[in-house]
Amino acid sequence: MSDSASGCTEPRTALTEAEVEALVSGICFKTGPPRTLGVEVEWLVHELRDPRLPVTPERLEAAYAALRTVPLESALTVEPGGQLELSSPPAASLMECVGTVSADLAAVRAVLARQGLRLVGLGHDPWHPPRRFLRERRYDALEASLDRGGPAGRRMMCTSASVQVCVDAGHEEPGPLGHVRRWWLAHQLGPVLVAAFANSPLLAGRPTGWLSTRQLLWTEIGPGRAGAPPLDDAPHTAWARHVLDAPVMCVRRADGPWEVPDGLSFREWVRTGVPRPPTKEDLDYHLTTLFPPVRPRGHLELRMIDEQPGDDGWIVPLAVTAALFDDPAAAESAYRAVKPLAERDLPRPAPHNPLWVTAARSGLADPELREAAIACFLAALEALPRLGATDEVTRAVQGHLDRYVLKGRCPADDLLDRLRGPQPSRPRPRPTGPGPFAHGKDIRT
Repeated sequence: MSDSASGCTEPRTALTEAEVEALVSGICFKTGPPRTLGVEVEWLVHELRDPRLPVTPERLEAAYAALRTVPLESALTVEPGGQLELSSPPAASLMECVGTVSADLAAVRAVLARQGLRLVGLGHDPWHPPRRFLRERRYDALEASLDRGGPAGRRMMCTSASVQVCVDAGHEEPGPLGHVRRWWLAHQLGPVLVAAFANSPLLAGRPTGWLSTRQLLWTEIGPGRAGAPPLDDAPHTAWARHVLDAPVMCVRRADGPWEVPDGLSFREWVRTGVPRPPTKEDLDYHLTTLFPPVRPRGHLELRMIDEQPGDDGWIVPLAVTAALFDDPAAAESAYRAVKPLAERDLPRPAPHNPLWVTAARSGLADPELREAAIACFLAALEALPRLGATDEVTRAVQGHLDRYVLKGRCPADDLLDRLRGPQPSRPRPRPTGPGPFAHGKDIRT
């Protein structure tokens, strides 16, 4: 969610719907042989001495001022709540990506440690309420827009963190590495990744009943802003239609507050030209205000993975995802593993359908998700040597398989175990009822 605020210019040439569709297709799907890989890692920033203590805005600002003097290969940005994000440059290989981000993270951690702060790998802050750190017109508008749907939006903005893996869109031609297959695979593999890497079960120090509270937040925000298009059309067509029908977050002004319309779709804005005709610059900005679980940005940005525990936990979802998308044999194995899950997607697109909800709530306690996850991890382990992965990376993936996936667990279970203390071994009960942020229609229906 770390798109920096764009400059605002006065309107230039107005757009037609046909022009929007053509521009979206050209901007969002750049097909060709998969050659590059990227990762965006978001982190909560907590007190080194006690993570339950709030970090003042003044201390965050001082730490970030120090970080601005550190040379990094990755782009370093600050999220609305003060979370830090490192976005790697496009890498030619998995290990190039791992090496670049690992070195940058080490430099960032060293600076923060001198400030008495540290990076924390959790999908959602388990202790602190949402608090805006950035005061920019973009985030003022986003907050106002999201507040209309309830409290989940502010928590997503200010207290969530993720591992976002970026893979190339794929070949124009069909096949395991074709863009149509990769688009479909990203959405069907998504709930498996949610379940295997869920790491956000707490809110205000108490269990929410969901293993990925972060994914619950996205679900509560609603399909217009945070949903995927249906998968029954070609990716270009489906995404262009979704962009046109999605709500406009704001109408930017060169001076003064940005207008936050209520219920205005981009299609309606194009047709009516009210409050002013939208331009290509407005379309570019509109695209940055949509947060589906898979976002096409020329490449595919997989946004559904919680940030992982430990300094290097983020490497495992990166390695698994890279293997399943960029190794043809592993991609075919993943396709076969998740295909039976597709029937559970109905009747809604991700993440507002029963499969994604189950993945976020129950994780790998669901037998079908666990079976698919095991098959995908095994396929990734076979592929990693072919992708040049080091023994250390392969062992980390094997360790996650052994510790979590084979046992139907995820990192969230470790947090819950520590909270509850020693308990007799028993199956984990599956929570029922809507989530703590639910309002309106039950998302399970």
